Amino acid sequence: MKKKVLSILLAATFTVSMFAGCGNSNTTAKDDSAAKTEDTADDAAEEETKDDAATEDTASDGDFNITVNLASEPMTMDPALNSSVDGSIMALHLFEGLMKWEDSGEVANGTDGTADSGKLVPGQAESYEKTENDDGTVTYTFKLRDGIKWSDGKDVTAGDFEYSWKRLVNPETAADYNYMLDGVVNANEIMAGEKDPDELAAKALDEKTFEVTLVNDLNYFEELCAFPAMMPVREDMIEKAGDQWTFDTATYISNGAYKLKEWTHNSQIVVEKNENYYDVENLGPETITFKLMDDQNAMLSGFNSGELDFIEDVPQAEIANLIASGDMKIVDYIGTYYVCFQTQKAPFDDPRVRKAFSLAIDRTYIVNQVTQSGQVEAGGFVPSGVYDADGAEGDDFRTVGGDYYKPTDADYEANCDEARQLLADAGYPNGEGFPVVEYLYNTSDAHKAVAEALQFMWEEELGVKVTLNNQEWAAFLQTRKDGDYSIARNGWIADYNDPISFLDMWMTGGGNNDAQYANDDYDALIKQAKTTTDNAERMDLLHQAEDKLIGEDSVLAPLYFYTQKYMLADGIEGMYYCPLGYFFFGYTHQA
Repeated sequence: MKKKVLSILLAATFTVSMFAGCGNSNTTAKDDSAAKTEDTADDAAEEETKDDAATEDTASDGDFNITVNLASEPMTMDPALNSSVDGSIMALHLFEGLMKWEDSGEVANGTDGTADSGKLVPGQAESYEKTENDDGTVTYTFKLRDGIKWSDGKDVTAGDFEYSWKRLVNPETAADYNYMLDGVVNANEIMAGEKDPDELAAKALDEKTFEVTLVNDLNYFEELCAFPAMMPVREDMIEKAGDQWTFDTATYISNGAYKLKEWTHNSQIVVEKNENYYDVENLGPETITFKLMDDQNAMLSGFNSGELDFIEDVPQAEIANLIASGDMKIVDYIGTYYVCFQTQKAPFDDPRVRKAFSLAIDRTYIVNQVTQSGQVEAGGFVPSGVYDADGAEGDDFRTVGGDYYKPTDADYEANCDEARQLLADAGYPNGEGFPVVEYLYNTSDAHKAVAEALQFMWEEELGVKVTLNNQEWAAFLQTRKDGDYSIARNGWIADYNDPISFLDMWMTGGGNNDAQYANDDYDALIKQAKTTTDNAERMDLLHQAEDKLIGEDSVLAPLYFYTQKYMLADGIEGMYYCPLGYFFFGYTHQA
C-alpha cells in the first residue's frame, strides 16, 4: 500500500492531539470546502461583490466579524458531553483548559500561508510541575494564572477544575469521554460505581493550585489538559439550570476568549469577545458566527456571495476543480474514515460477515474516484502519522503494524473471492438468504457519494441488498450511539498523538463504542497497555489489540485516512490549525 506519513506540525512541547478523536459531521468527515469553480467574468464579478459586501459589513461599525460554517446543529454545547470535532472547535473558542493551542507562527502544511500550525502552551495554568513518586504514580501540580475570570467576571479557581473533572468521571454525567481521565488515580473505580467521585485524585490545594495524580506516566497528559472535556464549567450554573444550562446565555458562562451571545437553533451560534479574558486585547473578531448548515450547495453559494468566510464542505462534484484552482486547501489530518457494524445484532454479530463486507470494499476506487482529495487507502484502523515506540523519530504505528488486507485495486479481485467464501461459510452463498440491511450516514454530498459506492460494491460482489438512510447530524449521532442501525458511516480523529486514542474507545461499554463491541480479551489488552511503564511493551500490546479488533473480529471496515479540506475568504489572516482537526479564528484579522 502506498504510505503517506502525515507531518506532525507541532512543537516539541506537545505531541499532537485531535479532538473528536472525535467525530464530526463532515469529519468524521470534514471533507469539503468551497469557492469558484471557473475563472470567468461572472465569477470575477461575484468575487468583487463578495469583497465589497465584506468591506461594507466590517465598515458598518468599525469592527471585524467573521462568519464560518463547520456543521449543522450541534448535538450538545456542553464541553464534557461533546464528542464531535465541530463541537470541539466551538468549545475551544468559548472555554479554556489548563493548556491551550496557540499560533506557532509556522505555516501549516498545505495551506500556502493561509493558516499557521498550532502548538501546545499553558492556558489557564501559568505553569506546572511534574513529580515522579516512589510508588510509580506521577503528580502534576498546576499553578493558575492571576486574573483569570469567567465571562460574568467571577474568578476562575482550582476548585472549578476539580468540580469539572469529577463531573466528567461521575457515572451520572454519562459523558462519552469519561475514559479520557482513566489514568487519574481512582478514576476507573469511580466510573464503575465502586468509589465516590470525590475520591478522584484531582483536587484544589488552594484557589490557585490544582493537583492531579496519575496511576503512571502518560506522555500525552499535557494534551489532555487542552481537551474540551477537561475544560472547566460552572457548578452554580449547572446546579441552577440542570441539563438546560447550555441553552441560555444567562447560564452559559464560559472562561475562554469568547462568550455565547446568541444561539438560534438550526440557524446560527454567535459568540462575542469575552471582555474578562486575560488576552482580550489581542483578539481579532468582535464576533464569530457559526452558521449551522448541512446543504453543500448553500455553503458554496454562501461562500461565493460573502455570507460565509470559511467553509469545509461543498458539493462533491466541485471538489476536484476547487483543489486544482487552489481555492480549496488541503492540510494534514490524523484520522480514519470507516464503517462500523452493529456487532450485537444479526447478521453482523458474525465476524465472517463483517470481514466479507470489509474485503468487498474497493478503497482505491473510493479515494481516486469518489473523494478525490488526497486521502490514502486504509489498511488498518490506526492511521498514518500516529507514533509508535520510537516516537517522531521512528516508524509510525501503521508502518510497524502493516496492513490487515490489501487495499489496492491490484488485489481487489482476490479480496472479493475471499469475501464471497466468508459469506458462504456464514450461511449466505452468493448472498442467498441474506437479509436486507441498511447503511446509515449523515446528510452530506460526500457521505452520500461514498454510501452509493459501498452500496454498489456490496451488491455487485456479494449479492446482498443494502438500502441507504441519511439523517441530520445530531439525529444521526444519537441513532448511531443508540446502536439502532446495521452499518453506519463513522470516522475518528486523534484526541492526542498516541494509538490508544483510537483503540481504548472499543472497550466494552465505552461511551464512543458505537459498534457495541464486547470482548474480554480486547479489554484486558487495553487495560494492560494503560498500566505498563515500558513503552515498547505498551506498543506491542496495542498492536495486539488492533490485531484482535480488525484482524480477528473485523469490528470496523476502515476506508481511508483523512485529509482536511477548507476554504478561507481572501483578505483574512491569522487563522491557525492543528491536525487534530481544530481551526482557530479568535486571532484572525483583515489583511
